[in-house]
Amino acid sequence: MEGLDLIAKLMAVSAKTAPKGYGADYLDIQVISKEGIPPLAEEMKKCGQETGRPGFHLDASSVEKSSSIVLIGLKEAPPAGLDCGACGFARCQEMESHQPAERHFKGPQCVVRLTDLGIALGSAVSTAAFHHADNRVMFTLGVAARRLKMTDAVYVLGIPLSATTKSPYFDRQK
Repeated sequence: MEGLDLIAKLMAVSAKTAPKGYGADYLDIQVISKEGIPPLAEEMKKCGQETGRPGFHLDASSVEKSSSIVLIGLKEAPPAGLDCGACGFARCQEMESHQPAERHFKGPQCVVRLTDLGIALGSAVSTAAFHHADNRVMFTLGVAARRLKMTDAVYVLGIPLSATTKSPYFDRQK
């Protein structure tokens, strides 16, 4: 649906202009149109087979019914320098020197930067809700996007959009 592409672009604006710690922007924001959805859905199914997690298959069937997707991710970013310990390390320098773990995403990450991502996601879904577009934030969509190298973000979530009589993202059959 053409209107959803416009809403997705407005969501990207909302995410971009959302407040960020110290005004530093480490977000990667992308709009995926209808043509880009089938490869993502297929990759989500592959992830489900490999991990044995049914959520990937469930989300893939919802994504297949979508018209647009907004990807919002955190690019490689330095810690904010607060030494707050929320990442699990006493000092930011310890987190930076730690050998990164990577499975679906790369970590550890600075909680301030992840909070920036959360605020951007909230701004984006607020814009979708304002325009009455059905949406749902999906971890599984971000995993598939990273595997397909659609983003260089170290942590990414996807927001599929739909405008139908019944939202494909809730009350789903397992």
